[in-house]
Amino acid sequence: MKKFAHSENRWGVKHSLREHLTRVADLAEEYLLNGTSPPEGRLAGLLHDLGKYGNLFQRRLEGKESGLDHWTVGAWMAMAQYKSLAAAFTIYGHHVGLPSFQELKRISKLAEFEKNHPYGLRLSDSDCERLMARFTEDGLSVDKPAKPIFTSNTLSLGDMLDQRRIFSALTDADFIDTEAHFNGDENGKVYRESGPTLQAEKALEILQVELDCLSANSDPGNAITRVRKTLLNNCLDAASNSTGLFTLTAPTGSGKTLAMLVFALQHAVKHKLRRVVMVIPYLTITEQTAKIYRDLFEAHFGPHYVLEHHSLAGMGKEDSKADAEQEQERQRRLLSENWDAPIVITTSVQMLESLFSNRPSSCRKLHRLAESVILFDEVQTLPLHLSVPTLAALSHLAHQWRSSVVFSTATQPAFQHLQSQVIPLVETGWQPHEIVSQPQQMADQLRRVTYHWPEPNQQTDWPELAQNIEQQAQALCIVNLKKHAKALWETLVEEAEDEESVLHLSTNLCAAHRQQVLEEVRQKLDDKRPITLVATQCVEAGVDIDFPAVWRSIAPLDAIIQAAGRCNREGKLEKGELTVFIPEDTPYPPMAGYLQATKITEHLLRTVGTTNFDPHQSELIQRYYRELYDLGRPSERAKELLNAIKNVDFPEVAQQYRLIKQDSINIIVPYTERSSLYKELLTEASEQGLSQKWIRKARPLTVSLYRPKAEEPIWGALQPVNYLRTPENKMTDWFVYLRKEDYHPNLGLVPPKQLHLWMA
Repeated sequence: MKKFAHSENRWGVKHSLREHLTRVADLAEEYLLNGTSPPEGRLAGLLHDLGKYGNLFQRRLEGKESGLDHWTVGAWMAMAQYKSLAAAFTIYGHHVGLPSFQELKRISKLAEFEKNHPYGLRLSDSDCERLMARFTEDGLSVDKPAKPIFTSNTLSLGDMLDQRRIFSALTDADFIDTEAHFNGDENGKVYRESGPTLQAEKALEILQVELDCLSANSDPGNAITRVRKTLLNNCLDAASNSTGLFTLTAPTGSGKTLAMLVFALQHAVKHKLRRVVMVIPYLTITEQTAKIYRDLFEAHFGPHYVLEHHSLAGMGKEDSKADAEQEQERQRRLLSENWDAPIVITTSVQMLESLFSNRPSSCRKLHRLAESVILFDEVQTLPLHLSVPTLAALSHLAHQWRSSVVFSTATQPAFQHLQSQVIPLVETGWQPHEIVSQPQQMADQLRRVTYHWPEPNQQTDWPELAQNIEQQAQALCIVNLKKHAKALWETLVEEAEDEESVLHLSTNLCAAHRQQVLEEVRQKLDDKRPITLVATQCVEAGVDIDFPAVWRSIAPLDAIIQAAGRCNREGKLEKGELTVFIPEDTPYPPMAGYLQATKITEHLLRTVGTTNFDPHQSELIQRYYRELYDLGRPSERAKELLNAIKNVDFPEVAQQYRLIKQDSINIIVPYTERSSLYKELLTEASEQGLSQKWIRKARPLTVSLYRPKAEEPIWGALQPVNYLRTPENKMTDWFVYLRKEDYHPNLGLVPPKQLHLWMA
């Protein structure tokens, strides 16, 4: 009797199990095909749904059973009969996530395992011989790997990454084939269109034309023009080096965004690499960079050449341990991104947490990092407490996956100071090649700013600060917290002759609103009209604006230097003015290490003295980072994470490696200027539910917030966006904000303190 993998699609066709296993094995093998590929992807693909040959599972597809585990028997076969630990981990985890080694060991005794199943499920069939007989009767066979990737039960950090790569290939293949079945028509399965290829040579030609145009419109005698030309030449020269680790140290405003892309494309041409991944810490820079790259390439390669992928909050918290055939679970996984695009622009949270994740949707894309150029912009924002395992993971990726990793910043952290802590995790350590031949000379050429430092304990309140800022016709003030930005904006507006000259920018504004504010700022700066912008740190790294005067609340030294990059950026003045102040109200952002790094900046100010404190000097920057690492003791702070790696505990590693500890939610806001889009999204959410198309369409109106507590009144204004075909289940990460009056034209989303809560 024919066995099936999935229930009927809209054409009433069930998914053949034999066809599914064969296709998933083919795809997984294809995804891992290159010079560094692990050999066990095909084995995992053929055995991943072995338990679906069980009678109970076939009854499950008819709605007559539930609560079944169809994956463990395949994992048992891979480990016991085919001696493949990698395939066993992969198969066991492809629905419930990669387990700890201790949990995986329990399946060696299937009967005992089923009696004490960790998720309270039943095996679809515990008779492995019967299942393999049906597998063989279906015309399938599987070979034992000649050389398993793991020959020991003790896995290193690098081994665990290689395991995630196989896991990624299987889950992506599984999701792709499952999606093709449910999207099928009368002619059979309908696969999504594969992403375009990089075509690095043609892309480089297009980029070169753009750079030639920019050069033709620049003053050849200007220091910034000379520095940008030098940086481009350095990038082209370095691109001929072998794949590996690189740093790019260049001052703000030197054109790193395009220079990095020049390196990446030339490097891809040289080494036949397949993908460029740009990793950026802040949404504002992500949006800006995506626009630059789309404007360059979309007309030539089409709309799918550049993929913009934001935060991990998008598909819901992936912690389901229930029957994997539930419709909601399937829909959520099929909506996850797999980075099938030649240029991917993503966030640090998305990239790095995925490298340490154990969940199928988060890991799905990882196999596409092989044979890629991975560019980390503003790398000084990497969290201190995770620096050692992060460096180790990226070193392994560069040396073992035939990829290159580039760390770019104006304030290159002294990561070489951590070499002795990285070496025990990966033998390749952290020894990058610097792309820029003379970084200090380049920094000296771009001394465009005079710094003004506060004396110790010299605090400034908002009215005094506002009075100082008002002396300048064009000024930017960057503060550490959204509540500070709101308080200062309100103070400035009260005193302003022209309220429209005072603008606000924070992530309480949706992407479309932020873009509109930045366009207005740039226009007023160009027209030499009065403009004061109050912003959070979302504006300070990489955002292309140029003010003659900037104020910055006391912060980590690297953040202050980044703020200086928004001052006299184009070198039109002899010197811009950057004033650092200490606010009376001094709480700090919850980001790990922010307060500690700020205190080290204050300590260095006292030690060196405000007169001699020169952020242009690389020696000062290196001293700052050395003190930060010595005081921060990154390996000690990552002790629980390192223990989890030692114990090969994938779930605990994922739990411990979190750039942002708090979960977040995505809210579609009623931004007046895009009211028609808001109405469309609200209607489509109600009628059609959540889809990948809806998510991408919604991004311009999205605001991300830390998940509110259950008792907070904001829930009264949020309408959950449900999954397609699962109206009875509420999506937990996507919401539409219903109270239009709470979206302020300047401050963005400002929920009132009291709302009527919905009653369930």
